[in-house]
Amino acid sequence: MKKNSVRIYSVFQSVVIVSVLIFIFTLTTNLKHATADDQSYDECLLEALKNANSDTTVAELRQACRKASEPTLIEKRVQKEAQSNDNPFAITAYKQNYVLPFAYNSSTNSDPYSLNWDSLTETEIKFQISLKYKLVDNIIKDNGDIFLAYTSLSLWQAYNKGLSSPFRETNYEPEAWLQFETDWDLWGVRNRMISIGASHQSNGRSGTLSRSWNRIYMNFLFEKGDFALNLKPWWRVPEEEKDSHDDSSGDDNPDIDKYMGYGELGMLYKWRDNDFTMLFRNNLRASENMGAIQLGWSFPIYKKLKGYVQYFNGYGETMIDYNASTNRIGVGLLLTDWL
Repeated sequence: MKKNSVRIYSVFQSVVIVSVLIFIFTLTTNLKHATADDQSYDECLLEALKNANSDTTVAELRQACRKASEPTLIEKRVQKEAQSNDNPFAITAYKQNYVLPFAYNSSTNSDPYSLNWDSLTETEIKFQISLKYKLVDNIIKDNGDIFLAYTSLSLWQAYNKGLSSPFRETNYEPEAWLQFETDWDLWGVRNRMISIGASHQSNGRSGTLSRSWNRIYMNFLFEKGDFALNLKPWWRVPEEEKDSHDDSSGDDNPDIDKYMGYGELGMLYKWRDNDFTMLFRNNLRASENMGAIQLGWSFPIYKKLKGYVQYFNGYGETMIDYNASTNRIGVGLLLTDWL
């Protein structure tokens, strides 16, 4: 088992090295090509007129250029974020912001808690708050932005009157990253952004309930038409081992990689006004293979407000449940979407 763990770690180190090399290559060869290559509608029309066949109508050329000049999914979000960045009273949404008043978990994990928490209810309120702020922009020519972000995810036993409706778990995740806009194709899929950053995630507790880890990550964001994909490999910053189980210092969860893996894959597909998302993690181990999948569907209700259905299955829904499998379906409202 130890040899397998060393082999997996070596493979992951190779993945990180390759990712860093791709990152450097992108900065030196593809940096901000989107700005240099994108044409305005007028430029597109002039170029199309020069190369058009004699039987091509002006209306056809106009239609083609309008379609070519339409912003993509990621460009639309960047444009909208630019408006909030200039507003001193606005903070930009980061990950999805949502509230699920009915989040049913068929496999509630009461093991970490004291005896009087054995009566956890299977239905909780699950909600997430996620915000980001652009700290510095254009650090390399006209590209390269530094962001700060904060995300909290909570599970609230609101319907458990016997335990006085406690918050069962809240995870806190501050992070910072350096982000570059890019423009290169990989098998017909367009890479639009590459980021490198660091995050700290914990549940803010002490003793046997304490959970935390620090990560260095890279994030590659791709798109094609109504489809977007992000690949996020990470490396966990090592911590010292505890001298004893009750020691306040040291690693609270040394085996977290076994359950959370070494990265995640996110996908989004837009169909009309509906968004379908998937988040996937896996530890890439042949034996004791573990991971998680989260599926989401958002749909319009009223103006900007959307309905949201979320399904989660696997390990690591929250830090307290990183080594316990969860099977949850939730229904509620989505306040801000991914794209």
